[in-house]
Amino acid sequence: MPNIARLEDLEFILDDMLGLDELLARPRYAEHDRDTIRAMMETALKLAEEKFQPHAAKADANEPHFDGERVHMIPEVQEALGAYVENGFTTMGFAAELGGMQLPLSVASSIRTVFASANIATLAYVGLTAGAAGMLNAHGSQELKDRYLQKLIDGTYFGTMCLSEPQAGSSLADITTRAEPQADGTYRLTGRKMWISGGEHELTPNIVHFVLAKIPGGPAGVKGISLFCVPKVLPDGTRNEVQLMGLNHKMGYRGTTNCALAFGEKDGAVGWLVGPEHEGLACMFHMMNEARIGVGAGAAALGYAGYLHALDYARERPQGRPLDGRDPTAPMIPIIEHPDVRRQLLRAKAYAEGAVALCISSARLVDDMRSADPETAEKAELLLDVLTPIIKSWPSDWALEANDIAIQVHGGYGYTRDYPVERLYRDNRLNPIHEGTKGIQGLDLLGRKVRQKNGACYAALMEAIGATVAEAAQDAALADMATDLQKAAERATATTKALMQAMGTEGAAPALANAAVYLDMLGHVTVAWIWLRQAVAARKALAAGDAARADMLQGKIAAARFFFVQDLPMIHTQCDLLDRVDRTALECEAAWF
Repeated sequence: MPNIARLEDLEFILDDMLGLDELLARPRYAEHDRDTIRAMMETALKLAEEKFQPHAAKADANEPHFDGERVHMIPEVQEALGAYVENGFTTMGFAAELGGMQLPLSVASSIRTVFASANIATLAYVGLTAGAAGMLNAHGSQELKDRYLQKLIDGTYFGTMCLSEPQAGSSLADITTRAEPQADGTYRLTGRKMWISGGEHELTPNIVHFVLAKIPGGPAGVKGISLFCVPKVLPDGTRNEVQLMGLNHKMGYRGTTNCALAFGEKDGAVGWLVGPEHEGLACMFHMMNEARIGVGAGAAALGYAGYLHALDYARERPQGRPLDGRDPTAPMIPIIEHPDVRRQLLRAKAYAEGAVALCISSARLVDDMRSADPETAEKAELLLDVLTPIIKSWPSDWALEANDIAIQVHGGYGYTRDYPVERLYRDNRLNPIHEGTKGIQGLDLLGRKVRQKNGACYAALMEAIGATVAEAAQDAALADMATDLQKAAERATATTKALMQAMGTEGAAPALANAAVYLDMLGHVTVAWIWLRQAVAARKALAAGDAARADMLQGKIAAARFFFVQDLPMIHTQCDLLDRVDRTALECEAAWF
């Protein structure tokens, strides 16, 4: 059994839960069929096993280094990415008219899960590039698209996004990078950017940076931010003024260069405006939202990989004897036979596989936005809007917990480098910070998304949950879970209304001081919905006599029940806290610490 990813899990999500056949019947995706998609997924797994996973530990132990002139990294990274590009995986989610495969994004997300589980640090280069290409396609001028889009899509060039600065962090209103307009229509950028993943390397002949900066004379704060395309190498072949100041040394993702970049230390780095002046943040959010969903998907994949490693270890590691055994000379049993190990594995499975299903389901919403009838597409967009902060944050927290459990299952070996689970934990620990901290996502969810469009986004989520509850209630084996989810959704809605009322009477600050708790609460309700959908699909397959997958299907139902019994009830305690609109953190003065 591979410990990267199990295709049967991913195919269950695509086929049984999300109805891939119905999606492939739509004109946009009619060029693909189930056999070709299966072949692509098998190719991805083989490539991940042969080119990505083997150097994951080596890249972690031998991270890229900067000698003052060049960045050096192990050659296996280039080899793996070359194979990824050669097999066309960079083009998966792009439309055919752009040179893409025009795969459903849910399929592309499943394939990326395979590579991310194998080696997320290497995959990060092409993940960022896909986001850059999508943003350029949405907002770039025709001249910029003609120059860079195809090369980003096919992997000839890689791309980055440059937001944060050393003094500003996530507070983009406080960035100081300047962009001076020039007579020829270009801009000259000066300033420094920090934490730029993939910001410098020699993996490709050019790196296309997308940089937030302020044009002098523009509005203050975020309303004065513009977006610029700043290539490492200019169209005439000369080197642009983008200089690597140093590499940041992280606890995880150590194979991905993370850079401090200086723009325009002499005459100014040449850049081209992307989108209208002073609307750069709105343009960049196209890439940022994709990146947030990508962070969640990466976190899910890392938790999933940790779970599979722990599962393999538990099946192979003999230790101890049955709890009721009395013969000390009896053979030892695999640790998976111990009830507490099974409890840990079931919890890790619930978190990791729940997170993977959540992320692939979100990709299916994009498929509906691109290919369904207008009403379905509109509902999908509303749902994706409210889910984006949950998709980013829930896997970053709870798939990370699956990695923690994987270390525990390995016992004393788990925190050594002889096994990959400690590295997977370190890789995943970055994700609660990547692309907006949990606190920022909580503010986005409670402060914006729940109220967005007069509550239509939140209503779309509750409508979707209600539809699954109604379907599950028809199956006697799932009726109790349907009731539990309905009660949880009703409680979440009552708490949401109370918070909205409090924000109207007391101001936003007291409620938003508890936004992270709200994010956890609604995230758990959402993942319970995802698990109930999987349980419904598994029950249908079993009723149809699917004996070949019986163990896998029963495992899905068991994980769903475990999550409902042991995790979903916590939302009621969280709602109790939220209903109080607790002011303790808000009123605790800095000096008291």
